[in-house]
Amino acid sequence: MHVSRRQFARTLTLASCALPIASKAESSNPKNWPLTAKLEEIRSHHHLPALIGGIVTCDGLQQAAVCGVRKAGGSTPATLEDLWHIASNTKPMTASLAARFVQNGIISWETTLASVFPEQSSLQSGDLGKATLSHLLHHTAGLPTNLKWREVEKRASLIPRQRLAALAEAAETALLSKPGAAYQYSNLGYVLAGAMLERVTGEAWESLMQNRLFQPLGMVNAGFGGLGSVGLEDQPWPHQQTGAPAPLNGPNVDNAKVMGPAGTVHVGLSDWAKFVADHLKGPFGQSALLSSESYQALHQPGLGNYAMGWIVSRHAMLGEMTLSHAGSNTLNYCQALLVPTKQFAVLVCTNQGFQAEAAEAAQNALIHHHFKS
Repeated sequence: MHVSRRQFARTLTLASCALPIASKAESSNPKNWPLTAKLEEIRSHHHLPALIGGIVTCDGLQQAAVCGVRKAGGSTPATLEDLWHIASNTKPMTASLAARFVQNGIISWETTLASVFPEQSSLQSGDLGKATLSHLLHHTAGLPTNLKWREVEKRASLIPRQRLAALAEAAETALLSKPGAAYQYSNLGYVLAGAMLERVTGEAWESLMQNRLFQPLGMVNAGFGGLGSVGLEDQPWPHQQTGAPAPLNGPNVDNAKVMGPAGTVHVGLSDWAKFVADHLKGPFGQSALLSSESYQALHQPGLGNYAMGWIVSRHAMLGEMTLSHAGSNTLNYCQALLVPTKQFAVLVCTNQGFQAEAAEAAQNALIHHHFKS
């Protein structure tokens, strides 16, 4: 369903984060909480190793439940304190990071690749050079979805230099459309947006994320890459879509590191909730990381209803405008749904790849629970 910019902006003005919040879950004894039983039913039905879900308001994580084990066939239970790989839900974070520098005048939404990388001759003469930061974050730069990332990472030892190698290859690759003409979901676009931020700040995207996003929001358990100590069930183990445990776990069992801005973040549920809560309250002038104007820009839908890191749509069950995103690094799956007019969000994670149906069922269970309680 197409959502106009005017319609979305009008919907946002109806909301405020000043209403009372839901009571906090007794995380010390989550098995006594009714939602755990519902999530367990969903986990069991879909044969997932573990499933976690949480309800978020402007004040952060309010209720959470987890069930299952860290590794299929094992006996170590997943916990509310575990970390989860959120894959493409990294994208709203990269866009928010960009907004900090736009707000500070270091870069603008209309800054082009050619202006940031004048040494790239192909950018000066080709259409890609006309692509702006906004185009990249809205997936309208005309770029393909991916490059052969494992080949790209072989071209340099330092990750920022790998992103420059990705830029050089992209500049020599035919665009699918002219910048601004069409929507085409692109991990590559977010990698290049990350490269732009690295060039204008002189810092690696990973460092910028830690210092300019995670730390200010108090996200103490956020990081990058795969989870756990190799061979140990000290964090949720990654699983293939079939349910089979991946042969290995650990920091390197993930997307190539060069893809960071598009999808390598892992985080604890309560810390992810801090980022989401910031996006619930920010547009309404409450104390937040960015200005209300920056959140409105981030949430404004472009072509294909994709805002900067968020899909903007009307939720069929709620009848409300929502911001959402899903992600999978093929071995984990997560889903976020923000409902600004209802002042809440729901987060779902599992350590098994491509589990949209199960995540949708868990999301609906969280929504029902929120409005019933």
